[in-house]
Amino acid sequence: MSIQMKAARKLRVHWPISAETFHRAAGGDLDALSGDEGVASLLRAVEQFQDLGDFGNYKHVFESTVGFEGFTCAQGATPTLGVVGERTISPTFVFTTYFDAKLPEHTVEEFMQQLADIHPWELPVIELTGPVTIAAHVYTGGREGEAA
Repeated sequence: MSIQMKAARKLRVHWPISAETFHRAAGGDLDALSGDEGVASLLRAVEQFQDLGDFGNYKHVFESTVGFEGFTCAQGATPTLGVVGERTISPTFVFTTYFDAKLPEHTVEEFMQQLADIHPWELPVIELTGPVTIAAHVYTGGREGEAA
């Protein structure tokens, strides 16, 4: 078996979830995430872009964690959650996926804008890396010189 590597970019989105969804997911109830309307809208959006999470025979591949985001809103902010001048802690779903580094920039900008448009925060935490190297395909072949 051999692994082929390819250049990809990593997309990570921090998405707020309710305390109830957090507790259920942290307790092992994964249906809590699919039942959360915010997470469901995120997953519907990323499924529209076939290039996100494309690992050959596996599509829409992503990793996720649940955790917390902390922030203090400054004057001028219009927070969805929290109060200006006070620290806020928000339960958060962190979604990570990859896409081919050769994807045209206009396509990347299109899905980044769509994510920003549906995100509930005034300023969403969306991370996009430069190229990284990931395993892209595993194949089983014969030994060198053997007929396939």
